[in-house]
Amino acid sequence: MAATPPTLAPSASEKMGAPGIPARWTSSAKSGVGAALSPASRIWFTLSHGIVNEVYYPGLDSACTRDMGLLVTGPGGWFSEEKRDATHVIAPFEDGVPAYRLVNTTLRYRIEKRILADPARPALLQETSFTPLEGNAADYRVYALLAPHLVNAGMGNTAWVGEHKGKPMLFASGRGTCLALASSLPWGDCSAGYVGFSDGWQQLSREGRLGLSGQIAEDGNVALTGEIGFSSGNNTALLALGFGSTPDEAAENATASLKRGFEPAAKAYVAKWQKWQAGLLPLDHHDASGLNTYRVSTAVLATHLSLARPGAAVASLSIPWGFSKGDDDLGGYHLVWPRDLVETAGGFLAAGDPAQALQILTYLRSIQQPDGHWPQNVWLDGSPYWPGIQMDECAFPLLLADALHRAGHLPRAKRAAFMLMIEKAASYVVRNGPVTGQDRWEEDAGYSPFTLAVEISALLGAADLFEASGMAEPANYLREVADCWNDQIERWTYVSDTPECRQAGVDGYYVRIAPADDAGAASPKDGFVPIKNRPPGDTDKPAEAIVSPDALALVRFGLRAADDPRIVDTVKIIDAQLRCDLPQGPLWYRYTSDGYGEHADGAPFDGTGEGRPWPLLAGERAHYELAAGNKDKAASLLKTFEASAGQGGLLPEQVWDGADLPERELWLGKPSGSAMPLVWAHSEHIKLLRSLRDGAVFDMPPQGVKRYIEDKTGSPLRIWRFSNKLRTMDAGKTLRVELLQPAVIRWSSDRWQTIHEIETAENALGVHLADLPVADIPPGNTIVFTFFWPDGDRWENVDFTVGIEELTRQ
Repeated sequence: MAATPPTLAPSASEKMGAPGIPARWTSSAKSGVGAALSPASRIWFTLSHGIVNEVYYPGLDSACTRDMGLLVTGPGGWFSEEKRDATHVIAPFEDGVPAYRLVNTTLRYRIEKRILADPARPALLQETSFTPLEGNAADYRVYALLAPHLVNAGMGNTAWVGEHKGKPMLFASGRGTCLALASSLPWGDCSAGYVGFSDGWQQLSREGRLGLSGQIAEDGNVALTGEIGFSSGNNTALLALGFGSTPDEAAENATASLKRGFEPAAKAYVAKWQKWQAGLLPLDHHDASGLNTYRVSTAVLATHLSLARPGAAVASLSIPWGFSKGDDDLGGYHLVWPRDLVETAGGFLAAGDPAQALQILTYLRSIQQPDGHWPQNVWLDGSPYWPGIQMDECAFPLLLADALHRAGHLPRAKRAAFMLMIEKAASYVVRNGPVTGQDRWEEDAGYSPFTLAVEISALLGAADLFEASGMAEPANYLREVADCWNDQIERWTYVSDTPECRQAGVDGYYVRIAPADDAGAASPKDGFVPIKNRPPGDTDKPAEAIVSPDALALVRFGLRAADDPRIVDTVKIIDAQLRCDLPQGPLWYRYTSDGYGEHADGAPFDGTGEGRPWPLLAGERAHYELAAGNKDKAASLLKTFEASAGQGGLLPEQVWDGADLPERELWLGKPSGSAMPLVWAHSEHIKLLRSLRDGAVFDMPPQGVKRYIEDKTGSPLRIWRFSNKLRTMDAGKTLRVELLQPAVIRWSSDRWQTIHEIETAENALGVHLADLPVADIPPGNTIVFTFFWPDGDRWENVDFTVGIEELTRQ
């Protein structure tokens, strides 16, 4: 077949510099992301610095290119690369349509592009025109430079110059996937080479021309280069980058796209996006530049959706600090995080697309693990990537189900299809909470206010779902557990009389996370929090000294009032330690001593660094201000949030907070090298627009507000588990022991002088429990107990104790 690569002698490969320099990804600071709303397309693309970056095929978790840009040469060995030398301007075709016009300008030329995905097939179309601003067209030669990184890897690719049905074409293959680059104008000189040695950039920058010998580069970090046949009579070319499982399939897709032409593809592409946008709520909002930020955010959400796995959405089509990372970072952020996915569903709900939110819930059901939990993150097919378990991620799908139910989008027939998922998830949360193995920042174990807020509100929502399905027993049990945990939030996560309190003039505050090692101990003052992204020797910090905006989740999820003095004092501490005033307004850091960000000199995060401000947290703070009745402050923070976006309106994970470092492309208040766009941030943006329109926090679950803020419901229980060994409890409470298998509990309140026995009973969620009637035992006494396991006919042979203390209130 003509598309089959030629063979290359080993000696020739060595002379060309095989396998090339170590592969790296490219900038994560995207200015555009796009995809066709068509199952036939199966590609997603990203843009930055005026060129195409990663193109994903056949799923949005499979990056297949590093970038594709243009090189320009002129008389006397003059050489220019548009992404480095030009100024870049980007604009969408229409509001909410992620197809783009790019204009890249230097003193000597202007390059104009229109870029979109072909809705009819897996091909990227780039219409390109070249206009000299100095001299004549004949003085210049323009080359396309393409770096294949097929299926998330820059090494191990093969690139070659070939033809398809008699027409020259550039090819690459790797890991069962192929690409083909075709041009509407004839290709001039073309080459395939190894990056850093014999690729087109090296040849053109050194010699001003392509060497004719580089027609194939095998098994390495490779690049393709082809001269576009511009002439004085024709300065516009259409490039089609096709994909397939074979070279011929990729070439057929590229050829078909060229034959159809740009305008018909663009008409179909725009029409599909406009139809979808027209079905959303009119929350349109324009920033100072005139960009419709609402439509940008809705397009970002939809662009990150899978076609092959409906309901799946990745966290970002980017790799944070990708320019410093190679093949060891397979996933980047193009993976599914259940937490981010539920936040994305909330964005769709806020925008008026409940059907997509329901599809996300359906996908979550498909990737739920047999024991009821969700992995830390997964590939689109549900295969786990990182091994952690985060309890908020295990509870968030319950919140989504509850939100759909309350909005009337989960009637009885549909609800029944999700009840097994709901039952398994609720059972997992009550069995394994409240302590989490990792907080929402994926780092530390313990009692996290954010995770507690999600867990408790999720259990209340799940209880309503059980009750609506006629299952009163599990509903009542879930509320009992939620009440018990809610009653102890302050015991676990609130401190007073610390140096930070005295410095800020407050009575106390909620900490970021309290160590799990001291579960049930007196206070989060006990122990240290390991901050794993700090340099060695600077990792362990006292738990009481670390604060985070995460505590605002207690308000966001309806467990504490915005004017609760403990919350108000915590806000003062947050602002004293974590607020960063930038040109666009205030943003906040994730937590005290965070190390997830660039180093002080701007060098990329490499496992350690210094945390930078997160625009997302401005959105969360705006929701707090709205809950507190400060709508003007919330509206002002919306402007700050939007002004933190990069060119094109995409919201970054972090922004730079230091002096300008132009050599590292870091400017005060502008996006850093972290992920951009962050889909979670765009979801928060949409929810904030909806909340401001409604005058109330859109996604605040009402159950906790009614139960804990209005009715001030407490709990008569304290729960002991092997996973959460209670050590002390307030006098006047019943001690509930919960186990994962049947047992006889032998217990005493007078050092075994009097012995009591009670058998556990299994409830509807498979928890074996018994309530020890210790409410009348006065403070100062100790409950001691052990277990007999009938299934194994054995005793535990260990005594456990719980001390009775005076009832305390924070």
